[in-house]
Amino acid sequence: MKKISMLINAQDRISHISPEIYGHFSEHLGRCIYNGIYVGEDSSIPNTDGIRNDIIEAFRNIKLPVLRWPGGCFADEYHWKDGIGEKSGRKKMINTNWGGVSEDNSFGTHEFMRFCELVGCEPYIAGNLGSGTITEISEWVEYMTLEGGSPMSELRKKNGREKPWRLKYLGIGNENWGCGGNMRSDYYIDQYRQYQSFCKNYSGNELYKIACGPNSGDYNWTEAIMKNLNKDQTKGISLHYYTVPTGDWNKKGGAREFDTDLYYSTIAKTLYIDTLITRHTEIMNRYDPDNNIGLIVDEWGCWYDVEEGTNPGFLYQQNTMRDAIVAACNLNIFNRHSKRVTMANLAQAVNVLQSLILTEGEKMVKTPTYHVFDLFKEHQNGELVYCFSTNEYAGDKEKVPILSSSASVKDGVMTLTLANCSLEDSAEISCDIRGFECSEASARILTAEVHTLNDFDAPDRVVPAEYPVKLENGVLTAELPACSVMSITIK
Repeated sequence: MKKISMLINAQDRISHISPEIYGHFSEHLGRCIYNGIYVGEDSSIPNTDGIRNDIIEAFRNIKLPVLRWPGGCFADEYHWKDGIGEKSGRKKMINTNWGGVSEDNSFGTHEFMRFCELVGCEPYIAGNLGSGTITEISEWVEYMTLEGGSPMSELRKKNGREKPWRLKYLGIGNENWGCGGNMRSDYYIDQYRQYQSFCKNYSGNELYKIACGPNSGDYNWTEAIMKNLNKDQTKGISLHYYTVPTGDWNKKGGAREFDTDLYYSTIAKTLYIDTLITRHTEIMNRYDPDNNIGLIVDEWGCWYDVEEGTNPGFLYQQNTMRDAIVAACNLNIFNRHSKRVTMANLAQAVNVLQSLILTEGEKMVKTPTYHVFDLFKEHQNGELVYCFSTNEYAGDKEKVPILSSSASVKDGVMTLTLANCSLEDSAEISCDIRGFECSEASARILTAEVHTLNDFDAPDRVVPAEYPVKLENGVLTAELPACSVMSITIK
């Protein structure tokens, strides 16, 4: 057992934790949308307007704050007018990025916005800059948000939606340094400046415009964006970073089978996002010291080799306790950077990459990653407070800190989230809490052997459980088992 000392000073309020840090991402990729979120109105699976009821309930339970759609790489080949009107008349297309399958556009703008309404989350639309036109994206904004009096608002009404939707988040392009057009930063910046000029605020709706930011450690891209765009044009820039355990995109390693060394390599590569955010933030601070422009980590998570026997273009992978540790580490890091990080979106919501939910016909499984979001949800809209810990290290070839943590206060309640990244050692936590009157503490824990997963035969192998902790005279003590995630509520 490793002994770790912690100090929390609740009077040292650092930043506000935006709920959108706990956001998600849905793309027309594999079975994320079709046979995932959307099964159609005629399905025998219980649904509301074609959207699975069990998925609606699951996302409402974790207080899903924002959902990004329709991509991803798909966004920059998506033409929104193909996905409106009578479904029998919607134009089909080939999804060239993901599996070469036929896309019938039966899930479009109305269906996505309906899903967001049912869940109670903000929609985040990724607009097509790569293969689209300025007219196309400007008319999409008009279609969604203008009350009436224009061809687009009248078209929306004709298609069954009288009142406009409220749309806050608009991404203008996706990965334009790659699948979104292979653009140079200077070229993209000029395109962005032009496209965003025609995305107007209608009927009291105010857009939070997000520019395509860097791929991982491309600091030159961030420098160029921040130098040439201002807060009147841009509210956020995106950052994409995936955890690839081997570091080799051609042979990433499997989701289920991995040894101890590969596990610690996974955690080390996950923790690297802290370095990336720190360095990108340093650049942003030089141009935007008042934090008017947010850093939007709108694609993150583990990317493994696909499950054997599945379409390689569908990116279907299982989800173990390793993924739970990864999710907890990332969310703690985002919390700690919440002065600059204002949104993050795990890739992806259902059946793709590090998903929260897996489906197979009428069956649905909540993954260990889902349960981490459940444990962490009370951080949403909390105030990040000072949280320090001594640390021990685990691993052989790659050393990683055993403990990941963050703490917040909201409505007189403190939430402390912890992850023990060690596979060998439990951690004895002694936490001195200052500046906060407290008399009771309760905890929930997610823990299992690192390869353990939930599947359709056993959907509840890995689920949170109540766990004993002690609070005496302002000192919290807890034993954190190896390979575990814990949420502690302190009142």
